[in-house]
Amino acid sequence: MESLTLSHGLQMGDALIAATALEHGQPVLAGNVKHFAAAPHLLIEGFAI
Repeated sequence: MESLTLSHGLQMGDALIAATALEHGQPVLAGNVKHFAAAPHLLIEGFAI
């Protein structure tokens, strides 16, 4: 988390969401894809408001 916080703005809440999605093999639905983009093996579905 430390390395991704500085480089990509990953915060604690985002890290918990990413970890939960990875644990359950599900994608993350995110409005700000760049926060999750660096997480390895994480499937991300972006949306625009």
